[in-house]
Amino acid sequence: IGSLNVKCLFTPCHTSGHICYYVTGPSGQDPAVFTGDTLFVAGCGKFFEGTPQQMYKALIEILSSLPPQTKVYCGHEYTVNNLKFASTVEPDNPDISARLQLAQKQRSNGEPTIPSTIQDEHLFNPFMRVNVPSVQKHTGESDPVKVMGALRHEKDHFRP
Repeated sequence: IGSLNVKCLFTPCHTSGHICYYVTGPSGQDPAVFTGDTLFVAGCGKFFEGTPQQMYKALIEILSSLPPQTKVYCGHEYTVNNLKFASTVEPDNPDISARLQLAQKQRSNGEPTIPSTIQDEHLFNPFMRVNVPSVQKHTGESDPVKVMGALRHEKDHFRP
């Protein structure tokens, strides 16, 4: 599109036809990904039409393969509640605490918490941390796909 490079990434799970758009400048600079309802800041979409395996593929195999500095633009402003959930998964994670404080300040000032980056998501998003021992311990699972499913089930019933 014009001088931008746009790549469509097939990321079914929230819906069976869900896609994300990966956009860069003409030389690959300023990468951004528009994730809709697949990846949120500190969270992910519900598995309406998909499985934990599909979300694992979308988040860990596809989106995690993007450059760490890729800006993440998601479809909804759920950051504060997502971080409150993340803090129950990893209560000793200082990145979650710091990001929650920042997000609460941003929202109280009427500012968005979006965008994030792929690198940031690996620090505080439990759904991007399914291979991390502390997240696995929280779920009682060691298989990352089962961790993904357990986290989604817990998040679906979470009330901040």
